[in-house]
Amino acid sequence: MNATQALHQLGQSLWLDNITRPLLRSGTLARYISALAVTGLTSNPTIFEHAIGTGDSYDASIHALADMDLSDEDLFFELALEDLTQAADLFRPAFTASAGVDGWVSLEVSPLLAHNVAHTIRDASRLHAKANKANLFIKIPGTPAGIAAIEEVIFNGVPVNVTLLFSCEQVLAAAEAYLRGIERRLAAGLDLRVAAVLSFFVSRWDVAVKQDVATPLHNRLGIAIAMRTYTAHGKLLAAERWQRLAAAGARAPRLLWASTGTKDVAAPDTLYVQALAAPGTINTMPEKTLLAFADHGQVERVLPVDGGYAEAVIAEFQHEGINDDALAARLQREGVDAFATSWNAMLMRIREKRASPALRT
Repeated sequence: MNATQALHQLGQSLWLDNITRPLLRSGTLARYISALAVTGLTSNPTIFEHAIGTGDSYDASIHALADMDLSDEDLFFELALEDLTQAADLFRPAFTASAGVDGWVSLEVSPLLAHNVAHTIRDASRLHAKANKANLFIKIPGTPAGIAAIEEVIFNGVPVNVTLLFSCEQVLAAAEAYLRGIERRLAAGLDLRVAAVLSFFVSRWDVAVKQDVATPLHNRLGIAIAMRTYTAHGKLLAAERWQRLAAAGARAPRLLWASTGTKDVAAPDTLYVQALAAPGTINTMPEKTLLAFADHGQVERVLPVDGGYAEAVIAEFQHEGINDDALAARLQREGVDAFATSWNAMLMRIREKRASPALRT
């Protein structure tokens, strides 16, 4: 049994944070599913920018769609859904075996809508209907506007992956929006089996503070904030409010660890995967991190449900002048801006490719 299989056996879902046409068409993703216990997949604008902008694997599809009356954004969604529906089919056995708990893929609404409630609600419903896959999440950022949209999207029956969450408070706000949507469905007599995951970004914390703290504190803050969040999430699920919904048939919003590739070359390449082993959670990891963990990762201990040493570590950073609340808000803003930059770069590349004479010969 390799380390990824051991982590799966522990009760944590391993998802791949990547998608490309070669990954799908070469059989590599299918191999990861069978050999490395990968049971889901996430995507984001930066992943698609790299996939579409590098090489020619999307050129034939862009050529075929170039003369259709599609905006560059709509053409992108055609490309993305072609990939993600194929991936969703690969994960359908995991989805069926877990009764819809696992086996998901994710598609993000335009990051340019991060502050637009009405258009986020509209596009989430439209994209999910267009995909027509029961195991496809629509990703919505956990910005204030995103949180407002999530309640309505959940009420509409669209499963949601809440992305760009950087603090316990942001995760709980997203969970509250999910609960409100489910409570409204209960009051309306609707099916409560609408899934959600709450994607907490880990490693960006450590990148952000590296230059501001002493070396012994490097690569410790992201894990500590994650531990604090894991404890709060557990308390939410143990509370009477959630237990009442669960008894009526609702599905728990699962906590997902994102941004789990190690950014510091001086740190172990499996740092965040090993540190965040926890039953009932999800870890979506870059392909390089997945392969590293399968090769030499270890499952040594699970996260303590009581938060362990998290608060003591966070206090050390506060003593060094780090305001974790302010930093969480900044990281979310920067995350939205980074995805918007990738989005615009990707649309520019699509525009160039669809206009290229080489694609029309």
